[in-house]
Amino acid sequence: MKKATLNEIGGSAERYAGLRKMYGEYFGSEPKRFFSAPGRSEICGNHTDHNRGKVMAAAVDLDVIAACEMTGGDTVTVKSEGYPEDSVKITELSPVESEKNGSASLIRGVCAGFAARGYKIGGFKAYTRSNVLKGSGLSSSAAFEVLIGTILNGLYNGGTVSDVEIAQIAQYAENEYFGKPSGLMDQMASSVGGFTKIDFADPAAPIIESVSMDPGEYGHSLCIIDTKGNHADLTPDYAAIPAEMKAAAGYFGKGYLRELAREDIVKNISGLRSAVGDRAVLRALHFFDENARVDRLAEAVKNGDFTAFLGVINESGESSYKYLQNVYSSAHPEEQAVSIGIYLAKALLGGRGAARVHGGGFAGTIQAFVPKDILDDFVSGMEAAFGEGSCYVLKVRPFGGTEVTL
Repeated sequence: MKKATLNEIGGSAERYAGLRKMYGEYFGSEPKRFFSAPGRSEICGNHTDHNRGKVMAAAVDLDVIAACEMTGGDTVTVKSEGYPEDSVKITELSPVESEKNGSASLIRGVCAGFAARGYKIGGFKAYTRSNVLKGSGLSSSAAFEVLIGTILNGLYNGGTVSDVEIAQIAQYAENEYFGKPSGLMDQMASSVGGFTKIDFADPAAPIIESVSMDPGEYGHSLCIIDTKGNHADLTPDYAAIPAEMKAAAGYFGKGYLRELAREDIVKNISGLRSAVGDRAVLRALHFFDENARVDRLAEAVKNGDFTAFLGVINESGESSYKYLQNVYSSAHPEEQAVSIGIYLAKALLGGRGAARVHGGGFAGTIQAFVPKDILDDFVSGMEAAFGEGSCYVLKVRPFGGTEVTL
């Protein structure tokens, strides 16, 4: 695990000074070490990771940070700003039903994942602050999981646990302890950092390719817009996507769509429609086309062809809208904030840049690549619709989970 300076991660000395003060006031001692894990933005590969597909994602300059010190006992104590303290006894590493959907479950799950792989765990105290807003589509939960893993790596394992393993452990904690059936993309993007293409054909050994790209060099800014949609009761919508894709794969006796080819779907479309339904067929077709788009996007980046890059982003967004169908919940068609956001963003862009649903979808955020010469007007236009502070102008962060030297 490489350590990073504040400058390297784009951190604020004032923010860390405030964190140090909060730690001291709460725990009554001086923190010894500081850690950070970033949020992420999915660039392409919408809902493919859970079926062993391909994605391109980027770590961003919003993060969860922690001040901490090793205690050496059997208790991990985490106080997150604005939330109650979590105190987890790591002598008991089985899932606790009452902790599900809470941060204590993630702490316990990450510790259990480290122990199961033969790595050291131990007690520590930490105070955390986050500017990765919950529900922002930037995966605050994955950043928190990766942060806990990075702390354990730094305090007890000498930084020897790989970024990939930390991501896998974080996903395990979210799936088995928190109770959310997420893929691996969120955790991998946060843990690895930078602009990254990931192939999940073998989740135990994902193929990771760092791709150097800064939208700013091409006169564009990456924006994430919070459309303030209602996130309540959306778990069934999220869960239906991998379930339907796997049902389509199951028609052929396979566990994942990655074990098939697009032609298998097309040639057997009549029987498949009868067996699993039309939406599952459309989502399967999206999967194969999206994998191809990730490859095309990586090539565009390597060739410095930003026009092609934007074209692929827009294509991916259209596919998510029409075929993946994750822009609003079919159970609540009266609530379509993401659809409205995409319409307004494209109107403000006037045929330039790109705009699409961001992340899991159904409610929440959209992503846009905005030419800098119209950035101010774009931000003003989006915030007029969704409220002040709803449009985040972000930068790609080259570091994933890391210890920070002050």
